[in-house]
Amino acid sequence: MGQELNNDLHAPLGQNRPEPKKRSGLLTPLRVIAGGAVLGVVGFSVYTAQMPSSLRKEDPSAVATAQTSAENPDKMAEGSPDATSGDSGLSRSGPQAGANVRETTTADGNVVTTFSPRPRDGEGPVMINAGQRRQEARLAGSGDSDFLETTAFGRLPVIASDGTKPKDYYSRAWSGARGTRIAIVIGGLGLSQTGSQKAVKTLPPEITLAFAASGNSLSRWVREGRSTGHEVLLQIPMEPIDYPANNPGPDTLLVSRPAATNLEFLHKSMGRMDSYVGVMSYMGGRFMTDAKAFEPVLRDVAKRGLMFLDDGSAASSLSGKLSKTLGVSHAFGDLQIDQRVDKQEILKKLDELERIARNNGGTAIGVGFAYDETIEAVEKWAQEAEGRGIEIVGVSSLATP
Repeated sequence: MGQELNNDLHAPLGQNRPEPKKRSGLLTPLRVIAGGAVLGVVGFSVYTAQMPSSLRKEDPSAVATAQTSAENPDKMAEGSPDATSGDSGLSRSGPQAGANVRETTTADGNVVTTFSPRPRDGEGPVMINAGQRRQEARLAGSGDSDFLETTAFGRLPVIASDGTKPKDYYSRAWSGARGTRIAIVIGGLGLSQTGSQKAVKTLPPEITLAFAASGNSLSRWVREGRSTGHEVLLQIPMEPIDYPANNPGPDTLLVSRPAATNLEFLHKSMGRMDSYVGVMSYMGGRFMTDAKAFEPVLRDVAKRGLMFLDDGSAASSLSGKLSKTLGVSHAFGDLQIDQRVDKQEILKKLDELERIARNNGGTAIGVGFAYDETIEAVEKWAQEAEGRGIEIVGVSSLATP
C-alpha cells in the first residue's frame, strides 16, 4: 500500500491514470424513440390546425364550456375572445350545448371558438330579445315600409315578410333584470296641442305614449315621441257605456254596426299614424263587452302583428278571454292613476301601483290621461322610482307573446 502511494506521488502528471470510459454515440435507441415521438406530436398538431373545422371531432370540454355559458352568461362574456377579424362565418350548435358556437379563422390561421348563450326558457329571458329585429334608434322617427301596406285607408301595419311583428319591431328594449317592472301609459295625446307637447318633451322615454286616432298632427307628434325613445300606442274610439251622451268621435266602433263597417272605421283610424306597437280602446266600455262586435276587431289586430291593451275601465271586458282564444298579444291595465286630477293624489296612485307590482309577480301597468297634473306627477315619480329598484318599461314588454 505504501509503495503504491509512493509511486503515485512521484509519477509524472497525466501518466499512470486509468483510461476514461468511452461515451456512446449521440443517436442512442432511447433518444431516437423520444425524438420520433416529439416529431409525431408536432406533425399531428399542424395537421389538426389546418384540417377543416367540419371534420374535427367536437371537444367534450367545449360542450361543458357551452353549458356553463348558458348558466352564467356574464362570466362567459368576460372571457370570450374577440373574433371579429378574419371571420370565417362558420356557426354550429350542438343539441346539448346550451349555446351558439361560432368558429372564426384569424389571419395567422388560428381557429378561435366563441360561445354565446341562447335565450333560456322558463321564468324569464337571460338575453332580452336575442336576435330580435328592432328598428334602429336613428330611424325611429318614421315607419318602416317592411311593416306597412298601402290601402284605401292609408298605410296600415302588417307583419314583415320575415315574420317580424310591428309589436316587436317598434318596441322599446329593457334591461332584462328580474326586479320590479312597471309600465305607465299616458293617453289622449293629439287631442290637445299643449298637452301633447308637454308629454312628448318632458316625460321620460320609458313612458309609453298613446295617441287618440281623432287627434291632430299625429304624424308629427309620433315622430317626435319615437325619436326620443318612447313606445307608442294608437287609441281606437269605441262605444262607451253612456253613448251617445259621451261620444268618442265620428269613426267610433259601435256594437250596432256591421262588422265590415267597424273594420273600415278601424282601418281608417290605423291609417292616421304609424310606428305603433299596438292599439287600445278610447273609452270603449260598452264595445269591449260584446263578443260579436269585438271579436272581428281583435282578429284584425292579431293578423297585423299588434298587441291590444285593455285600460281596465270596463269590469266586464272580454278582451282577456278573446285575446287568449284568438292568439292576440294582450296586456291589461292594473290601475287608473288619475281618476282624481290632483298631483298629490296621482302620486299616491303611483305608489299604489308600485305595491300592486310587488304583490303581483313584479309587474304592473298604470294608465293615465295627458293632464298637466298627470304629466308632472309621473315625471316626478319616475325619477324617484329608479332609486327604489323599479324599472319603467314599455308596455309591450309586459304583454303576452
